[in-house]
Amino acid sequence: MIEIRIHGRGGQGSVIASKILAAAAHKDGQYAQSFPAFGVERRGAPVLAFTRIDEKYVNLRCEIYKPDHVVVLDPTLLLSIDVTSGLKDGGTVLINSEEKPAYFDLPEKFKVVTVDANKIAIGQGLGLKTAPIINTAILGALSRVTEIVTLESIQKAILEGVPVKKEANAEAAKMAFDNIVN
Repeated sequence: MIEIRIHGRGGQGSVIASKILAAAAHKDGQYAQSFPAFGVERRGAPVLAFTRIDEKYVNLRCEIYKPDHVVVLDPTLLLSIDVTSGLKDGGTVLINSEEKPAYFDLPEKFKVVTVDANKIAIGQGLGLKTAPIINTAILGALSRVTEIVTLESIQKAILEGVPVKKEANAEAAKMAFDNIVN
């Protein structure tokens, strides 16, 4: 079983990203579940979303405490939250940032990858310049770095699962897939 924890802020689309990831896994012939963990449930507040993917039915029904991979939609969360808590050795930390991975000075036992999902989302007209919606872009990058699901399945799930700007969201995923920084 592969377990992914998504750290974001309210309004960034963490929960939708988790749902789209699960739908993409299903399109690739896998079983998946996604669910959120809310705190104060307001825009800008820290939000967690979880996705489990497996070749067999997923029965486990609890938060993910020892993820294989972590996605960080807002890099400022690293200042207040230990996003690597419980992350398995060799796990991936995918961060939405214009910075190179070394900037974050995370332990070498993790694979740190960045992608400027903000720039991609703004370029595709997703959200506002001051508050871009980056969830679909980050999924394209996640597809590239983990190979858990295919980009094609991510794009299909986006086209079926996002309410507006479907094509722009699918293109954002492709652009992020092509623009990760190791």
